[in-house]
Amino acid sequence: MLASASEYRRALLDRFLDDYQAVSPDIDESNPGDLSPKKLARYLARKKAETVLPTARDSLVIGADQLAVLDGKVLGKPGDHQQAVEQLMAASGHAVTFRTAVCILDPVGKNRYEHVDKTTVHFRQYDRRLAEAYLRHDEPYDCAGSFKIEGAGFVLFDSVKTDDPTALIGLPMIWVSDVLLELGYLLP
Repeated sequence: MLASASEYRRALLDRFLDDYQAVSPDIDESNPGDLSPKKLARYLARKKAETVLPTARDSLVIGADQLAVLDGKVLGKPGDHQQAVEQLMAASGHAVTFRTAVCILDPVGKNRYEHVDKTTVHFRQYDRRLAEAYLRHDEPYDCAGSFKIEGAGFVLFDSVKTDDPTALIGLPMIWVSDVLLELGYLLP
């Protein structure tokens, strides 16, 4: 089971899994204290997985969360055009760090597997016209950081530093597939 409402995470799992169910965990995603972005992403991924676990029966549960961090401040999903413009203009010429956390719960073996990926996106220096043109093209209002790497978001970047390019989409699939293989799942 995928404990996520994200169409992007579903698309990643669809690349190699045919038999899974996506369930929206509907949790409070606020910071329960003074957790760092890395610890908050891990906490939220675990909370999502644990929320869905009671309905999972004997299925593995995959929970995930992603946070975009600029100058120590977590950027949420913009939700609308104006917020997205503000996020993109703040990111222009700067680096944004993405913390993508995954928690896999195995109810049969009673094991928990956790991982937090770090991806750093260096944004090129750009003006408001490019930010506006990009937003009209991709409309990434449901994406942390106000861009889609699977869309045309790359026009905003100087570079991306990561060990797993799928992490920027919302689920580090190299790590996920490693755990699934370790647990005996045959993957194509």
